[in-house]
Order: sequence, then structure tokens, then C-alpha cells
Amino acid sequence: MVAALLSAVIVTAAIFAFLNGFRDASSAVALSVRTRALTPAAALLLAGLFNCVGALASVPLTAVFAEKLFTVPPGRNGLILLLAALVGASLWGVYLWWRGFPSSSTHALISALVGASLGSTIMGHPPLEGINNTMLVLVLLPLLVSPVVAFVLGFAAVYPTSWAARNSAPNLVNKRTRQLQSVAGAAVAFGHGLQDGQRTTAVVLFALIAAGTIGAGEMPLWVPIFTAGLLTLGTLFGGWRISYTLGHRIVRIDPMRGFVAQMVAAGLLFIGAIGLHMPLSTTHTVTAAIAGAGANQRFAATNGRVLTKIAGAWIATPIACMSLGALFVLALSPLS
Repeated sequence: MVAALLSAVIVTAAIFAFLNGFRDASSAVALSVRTRALTPAAALLLAGLFNCVGALASVPLTAVFAEKLFTVPPGRNGLILLLAALVGASLWGVYLWWRGFPSSSTHALISALVGASLGSTIMGHPPLEGINNTMLVLVLLPLLVSPVVAFVLGFAAVYPTSWAARNSAPNLVNKRTRQLQSVAGAAVAFGHGLQDGQRTTAVVLFALIAAGTIGAGEMPLWVPIFTAGLLTLGTLFGGWRISYTLGHRIVRIDPMRGFVAQMVAAGLLFIGAIGLHMPLSTTHTVTAAIAGAGANQRFAATNGRVLTKIAGAWIATPIACMSLGALFVLALSPLS
């Protein structure tokens, strides 16, 4: 039974990683395609390549990230907790993709793990030790802080960029910033891989440890390659529903402000992963940076109604995923 549950966790982790890349491809490609800096095919290939590189580069950071999470009970109970959380987070991600709303895969996964741990406790089984602190530090605080910081930085960064381009003709500014958006899009994709590559890798490692296949601190070579490959594959398929929301529905944005938003988001992702060892949502940072840069214009361009719906989806994610995690751990309890 342990071997079967481990296989189920790995398969579900593959689905989660694929959906992560599929949905979050929009973060890297939406603005570049919207401003015609890149064709859709070129944007996806660029995003896929740098997503893969970022995920592989995240390997040294995974151990630090995993230490901040929780302790998984050994054996079938631990595997059931991970499986329930992965299923719940994946289903919520598919639902929000269908609605065209960008959301955080990291917040969905951690919230589902909290719900699964709560359900396990209710049934008298071991919970995930330390998960409540993880929920506070890695979900609730970033949910409140990172969008605000990204919005403010996106808004403020327009000023020096506009000043630097003050003596250039608008068509020349658009041409140059379209060229720079290729670099900015690659930076966002790399930052996404650097951040989200750690999530699936950590979950698979927890599953292998719970099953007794590896010891704590070990990192089989195939695990990061597995994560990077699935993230890249999902990215190449692209999530155009969310890309349309980011590129067309939130704000009317020119190439210069698109470049500013991408660079602000990429910078925050790098700082979060390398400097703070904190998981920041690519979706949250990119969406808020787009809204901030787009708000710094002389004409009203932001669609407040769409932004309100997106913010509602972000707030609903922890609640919905906790409920789904608890529900699926109860459904899987006969296997424990």
C-alpha cells in the first residue's frame, strides 16, 4: 500500500507541476505578447526555457525552503496527507484557470496541506507538525504584503523610466522597450522556476522520506529534473485564458510600462527566493506590478471590477483549498 500511495503522490505532483507551469506561463508571456514584443510561440519557448533553468537552479534553495515547512508523519498517513493536498490544490487551480483568474499555486498547496492536517487531526491521526506557522509565514503574510509592495514599486518605477526616455520619440521608446521585454520576460520566467521549482521538489522529497525510500537531507538527481521537466511542459502548453486577463482585462498598458512591471516582478521573485528564502507568488507580484505600472498614466486605464474579482479569488484560495484538503484526506482515510 505504501508503494501504491507513493506512486499516486508522484503522479499527482507531476499533474500539479504541469498545471503550475500551464497556468503561470501567463505571468511571463502575457505582457510581451500584448505589446507585440514577441509572438506567442516565441514567448512560450522563451518562458519554457528559462522556467526550466530556474527550476534546476532552485535545487540549492530547496533544502532551506523545506526546513521552513513542516514535518510529515512516516508511512501511509504522511503520504495520504500529501496526496489529499495535491489533489485539492490542483482542482482549485483548474477552476481558477477556467474562470481566467490568476492565482498562487504555492498558496493553494500550502493551504490544502493545512486543511489535510486539520482533517487528519479530527480523525485522530498524526498531523503535519509546524504547518500552522507555515500558513502564517508563507501564505498569510505574503498574501497581504507582496501585492502591495509590487503595486507600489510598479507605480514608482514608471517615473525614472519615463524620465530616462523623456527626449526620445514615443515610437522609438516603444521599439526599444519591446526589445527589452524579451529580457524582462525571460527574467520573470527564470524567477518563476526559481520560486515554484522548490514547491514540487519539496513535496516529492517529503513523500520519498515518508515512504522510507530516502533519508532526510538526500536529494535524488531525478527529482529536480522531474520538477523542471513538468514545469517546462506546462509552460509550453500555455494558459491563454489567464494571459488574456493579465494582458487585456486588467489595464491598457504600453511597452514601457509592460517592461517596468516585468522587471519589478522579476526583481521581487529573485529577492524572495535568494535573499529572503521566502516563497513569493509569481502571479501576485506580476499582477500587482502590472496594476501599479498601469495606474501611473494620465488617463484612467485600470479595470477596477476585474481587479476586485482577482483579489477575491486570492482571498478565497486559502479558504477553499483548506476545505478541499480536509475533504480529500477524509475521503482517503480508509487507506490509512
